Amino acid sequence: MTLADSVIKWYDANARDLPWRVPGTSAWAVLVSEVMLQQTPVVRVTPAWHAWMTRWPEPAALAEDPPSEAIRMWGRLGYPRRAMRLHACAVAIVERHGGQVPDDLDQLLALPGVGMYTARAVATFAYGQRHPVVDTNVRRVVSRAVAGDPDAGPTTTTADLTAMAELLPIEPARAARASIAFMELGALICTARSPRCPACPFEPVCAWRQSGAPAPVGPTRRPQKYAGTDRQVRGLLLEVLRHTTGPVPRQRLDAVWPDEVQRARALSGLVTDGLVEPLDSDADRFVLAGDHPPRFPPLT
Repeated sequence: MTLADSVIKWYDANARDLPWRVPGTSAWAVLVSEVMLQQTPVVRVTPAWHAWMTRWPEPAALAEDPPSEAIRMWGRLGYPRRAMRLHACAVAIVERHGGQVPDDLDQLLALPGVGMYTARAVATFAYGQRHPVVDTNVRRVVSRAVAGDPDAGPTTTTADLTAMAELLPIEPARAARASIAFMELGALICTARSPRCPACPFEPVCAWRQSGAPAPVGPTRRPQKYAGTDRQVRGLLLEVLRHTTGPVPRQRLDAVWPDEVQRARALSGLVTDGLVEPLDSDADRFVLAGDHPPRFPPLT
């Protein structure tokens, strides 16, 4: 039995019941889930994904609304530029592909904000194609099981894609099943800090376990702090703008954070990123990008 066979068997018995994995789920729904899941845990994404898909079940529905509505609906998921990318992506899908998410990898890569991972994920999980889909979880599983290393590098390389491609079955649908299974195994069992090796289908053949499960060499990556950072200040500023109809005077934004220098830097960053627009040359009033009065409450 190959590693792919083993992990597919494990996945069939242990996979999480996630809404974007339901058979018949649209490619648009898969694309939205993949963008939302970037740097965000499943437990936070699930309700946001349901709300988003209820309001915008197809790209055309989102493309008809201004980007400000996407930012509002994004709520507190974090990294709100992802909402802008999804909006731009929806517009491009309507303009270039008649409102249908393309199934061609190169066409997916040409969409705004869609990188190599997301394009491969949509082609694989939505259309059942054979592509190596490699994220942090997959890199860790392959690194341990095949190479015997305790962890993989910080970014996906060509070597990672090649190593994963060699593990995939030839038949596209089964290869797609293996891809999601490797990813799930890394998320649930072969975790970075507390791997549950006795529950892993690879334990009998895992090169890392056979070498004594050595610890990583070098400094341990620490989780990024949030409190007191520019990210927190940006979030507080966006929170005011999301819940306000019409222009927001600078004085209201000044009240959200006491450090004037950091507050100005965070606001400038939001403007540079295209999330917020000043309404006059003196920058005394601000709105969300393409703003109009909100029609739906933001996600919380």
